Amino acid sequence: MSEPEAKEAKEAKDEKAPQASGRERLTGLLAGRGRWIGIGVLALVALWAPFELVPFRVFQFTMVMVYAVALLGLNLLVGHGGQISLGHGAFFAVGAYGTAIMMDRWDVPYLVTFPLAAALAFAIGLALGVPTTRLRGLYLALVTLAIAIFLVPLLKRFESFTGGSMGLTLEKPTPPGWTGLAEDQWLYYLALAATVLAFVVVHFLLRSRVGRAMHAVRDNETAAEVMGVKPASYKRLAFAWSAMFAGAAGCLYTWTIGFVSPDSFTVNLSITLLAGIVVGGLGSTWGPVLGGLFVMFVPSLSQDINKAAPGVIFGLLIIVVMYVAPTGLAGLAGRAAHSFNKTLRKG
Repeated sequence: MSEPEAKEAKEAKDEKAPQASGRERLTGLLAGRGRWIGIGVLALVALWAPFELVPFRVFQFTMVMVYAVALLGLNLLVGHGGQISLGHGAFFAVGAYGTAIMMDRWDVPYLVTFPLAAALAFAIGLALGVPTTRLRGLYLALVTLAIAIFLVPLLKRFESFTGGSMGLTLEKPTPPGWTGLAEDQWLYYLALAATVLAFVVVHFLLRSRVGRAMHAVRDNETAAEVMGVKPASYKRLAFAWSAMFAGAAGCLYTWTIGFVSPDSFTVNLSITLLAGIVVGGLGSTWGPVLGGLFVMFVPSLSQDINKAAPGVIFGLLIIVVMYVAPTGLAGLAGRAAHSFNKTLRKG
């Protein structure tokens, strides 16, 4: 190539570079604004939904948020902490029964039961989290499964507190008169406020020193220990934080249902929650919400088809999602957004 031709090629390249860079900046700006616009639209829809939906649908979406809070804790443990738990339903039950006993036996105001139930589950999770410092993989899964298994007979044993096999029935929280809200709408907004609070707490937790240490332990335990991180301490802490969110979700469950019984918190609940977070997307921001939608609506819609269908359809959908989207529904959405941004850059 002659010198004039090389000079022309260089000038043409220099002219295209700013255009490409400007296009990339514009794409990034649109993506950032689009994210915030999407969150704003979602917030408006969430606030307006209970006024447009029938009471049963309001109840269903309230339960979606209850499950989302529980899955948020499980995501913290499995997705960000690199551990596995088949006993998450036990901590859900701790929060639910703790709330029911405080409200029914001790007349504790229902709003006060929320932090107390979360604190109780945190304390129990911290104590039972000791095995997580020594076990991993299948062995840890079996230990947490044992916790879920012995919970049901334990709840039936202390009948004076738990109501035994009959459980406990209590009045649902009633809305203050100045709100003008129906009972189902009030419960929906309580669950919405708790869900937003839980997401904010997790957001700041993961960006703190604790969150960075958890990720380091998850990615490479030996390297984390060399850097001065104590894996045992952060594993136990992740277990306790996860239990705390499950306990908070259990409290919301008791408010929403107004009834607790041992048969509501069997091993199936723990397995369902684990399946929900895997389908929603481990380690993702929106995975708990998508998992909550999956856990709530798939069995409900399947029941309309056939009474024997929920288990079959639930299992088949898990297989399909894992085949089509190995990183969960949130990962599938993320890949779609990435493809869209890539198309904009080429355009």
